[in-house]
Amino acid sequence: MKGATVEEVKAHITGTVWKIEKKAGDSVSEGDVLVILESMKMEMPIEAPCSGKVTKVLVSEAQPVNEGDVVVVID
Repeated sequence: MKGATVEEVKAHITGTVWKIEKKAGDSVSEGDVLVILESMKMEMPIEAPCSGKVTKVLVSEAQPVNEGDVVVVID
């Protein structure tokens, strides 16, 4: 599709995936919560930076992630 952009959404902190809010195929709007990370006993949401469709969820619940790891792909 002309003009289509693929957005790799990355973890902004090191932590553990606590909950996955969106799955592949879901439509999202900018600001929707995609994944919730737990770090230092705090819940940290990862929000969609743009509107689109979730094409891949690259993590699972209870999985540790590092800052900068790609967790979701939006197309």
